[in-house]
Amino acid sequence: MELILGLLVQGGQMLVVLLLAPGLVGLVRKVRARLTRRRGAPVLQPYRDLLRLMKKEVVLAENASWMFRVAPYTIFAATWVAAALVPTFALGLQFSWTADLIAIVALLGSARFFLALAGMDVGTAFGGIGASREVMIGAFAEPAMLLTVFTLALVAGSTQLSVVAAFMASPAVGLRVSLGMALVALVIVAIAENARIPVDNPATHLELTMVHEAMVLEYSGRHLAMIEIAAALKLLLYVALIACVFFPWGMAAAGSGVLAHLLGLAAFLLKLAAGGVLLATFETAIAKMRVFRVPDFLGAALMLGLLGTLLLFVSRSL
Repeated sequence: MELILGLLVQGGQMLVVLLLAPGLVGLVRKVRARLTRRRGAPVLQPYRDLLRLMKKEVVLAENASWMFRVAPYTIFAATWVAAALVPTFALGLQFSWTADLIAIVALLGSARFFLALAGMDVGTAFGGIGASREVMIGAFAEPAMLLTVFTLALVAGSTQLSVVAAFMASPAVGLRVSLGMALVALVIVAIAENARIPVDNPATHLELTMVHEAMVLEYSGRHLAMIEIAAALKLLLYVALIACVFFPWGMAAAGSGVLAHLLGLAAFLLKLAAGGVLLATFETAIAKMRVFRVPDFLGAALMLGLLGTLLLFVSRSL
């Protein structure tokens, strides 16, 4: 019976992240519109767009290979698994032993690899430009992410997310400068990985600036729907990761009852809404930077992650 309940809760988390991801995108768009004195589309508009895309016919280029057809499903599967591994409303889930930060980085790297291949597969100029820029961003973002992981692992003594979240919620963590550096580095990486302002503008199709949109211009129908929901899942993943590691309050403990899980779900919804509002406010208050300044932006995250790791090593050796 305990195993069945654990599997149900784990399956519930997988459905929660899948169902809430488009809503988070809709919330960010709505808040941005209201901050710029526009009415904006409804929060549920991304769900309607996905349903419309799923009903449309897929149009493929004549020189598209099997990689172009398989990539959307691979990207969606890798991103969904990575998002489902992040504890959202409860700790100690059935598959929590697989929720390792390094595994999540590897899954996201695999999704980026297939997305870049798909962008170059058809041979269009836009796809090649977007793929090269995506790889450039990944070359800076992944080391910064790994250094952030090492900082958290040195503090909590593990890279497993349930252990890290439980330690961060305990009084033993205290106030650490290295964790503040890791938080800022993770926020910068999240902005860059999700192609948000100031790195990229997800609402534009300017060929001189776009990164993510350039790689998916040739997709249509259900293939485009898979990529769009994967992008929404990636945004939710980073918001949930920041909430899980740095704001783990309200999460249900392992083996707790139904009421604790419901309270944890309510707390997660509040964190998700707060993250969406903060992201929209940040994007409204800042302008997009030039593409050639993106390495400097991500270099700051890399240095913050490195300084946080070195600070922990130095403080332990004293």
